[in-house]
Amino acid sequence: MEHTYHSSITWTGNLGQGTAHYRGYARTWDITLPGKAIISCSNDPLLGGDPTKMNPEDLLMSSVSACHMLWYLHLASAASVTVVAYQDNPTAVGEVLPNGAGRFLSMTLHPVITVLPNTDLDLARKLHDDVHPVCFIARSVNSPVTYQPRFIIASDQG
Repeated sequence: MEHTYHSSITWTGNLGQGTAHYRGYARTWDITLPGKAIISCSNDPLLGGDPTKMNPEDLLMSSVSACHMLWYLHLASAASVTVVAYQDNPTAVGEVLPNGAGRFLSMTLHPVITVLPNTDLDLARKLHDDVHPVCFIARSVNSPVTYQPRFIIASDQG
């Protein structure tokens, strides 16, 4: 079954003369979809982008992490592993070639997952292996995605 997704990207960086001069325009845009919050974006700060705005690299890495999380939560529920909190701080390594072309070399997810006491942690850990074959976003990127989960037992929290 196929699904179609839509988005609207609007460049907001015309500073008055369009792209007449390389440094005369901003690399900013908005992602807008009816009924959803606007996401104002910029390019990577390494390329002069606004560090307070999301950039394509942030969005891709976050999308991989979110997709992994959603599938993990689904698989945990199906396996009777009760997750009560999930937080991730993904990292990615990228490269830029002399001609300016770039890509991600790898992404690593670092989820911290809080589970109930008496949870089978081996099973909870194994569920991560079951995510990648079904995660829409991870299956769509060509760099390796790995994960280093850490588990917290709910009663250990203060």
